[in-house]
Amino acid sequence: MANPALTLQDVRFRWPGRASFGISVPEFRLDRGESVLLLGESGSGKSTLLSLVCGIVTADAGRVDLAGTDLATLRAGARDRFRAERIGVIFQQFNLLPYASVSDNILLPLKFAPERRKRSEAGDAAKLCAALGLSSDIVEAKAGRLSVGQQQRVAVARALIGQPPLIVADEPTSALDAAAQDAFLGLLFDQIAAAGSSLLMVSHDERLGARFDRVVRLADIASVERQAA
Repeated sequence: MANPALTLQDVRFRWPGRASFGISVPEFRLDRGESVLLLGESGSGKSTLLSLVCGIVTADAGRVDLAGTDLATLRAGARDRFRAERIGVIFQQFNLLPYASVSDNILLPLKFAPERRKRSEAGDAAKLCAALGLSSDIVEAKAGRLSVGQQQRVAVARALIGQPPLIVADEPTSALDAAAQDAFLGLLFDQIAAAGSSLLMVSHDERLGARFDRVVRLADIASVERQAA
């Protein structure tokens, strides 16, 4: 398939420091509209890989290509803008602004992404909340007053606003029991399908795999190296 959403080719990266951690990824590909669950235990390099995919760090060698753009060719500020336009991120701890309203939290990425802002319409925050099972009166509530489950859905709405081509999710179900995980993933996949986005989710939980187009073990696509102090 032409024009994949994401490719990594011959990527190598090492964190600087006396006791450094390095990762090598010979090849990885995520197609447009595809959902992939990337499985790995703690310390396996999941966070480093996501940092490379999102352009938070750049590879020492090789190519991380997002929608046809090699992230290493962009300066730091341009990478930040590119990430804001192209990637919606669902953080493990949600990273909501507790004293801001639900609406302000959802709309926050649009302040840094004019193209996403153009694709968004008035009322999209409320529509996403409704689609994710949140009541209409929650839109102006303070995010810090919400339950964990509500905060999680707000975090999904923030990632989806403006229909970014790639959604990256970092262990978003780790605090949920099996029933809550299944309900949450159902809502998430419905909204990603509606937006036409690709999904890369990292987790240590193999039970989630049935919902995804593909399950990939990090150990099968990457090798890590730890250097003692």
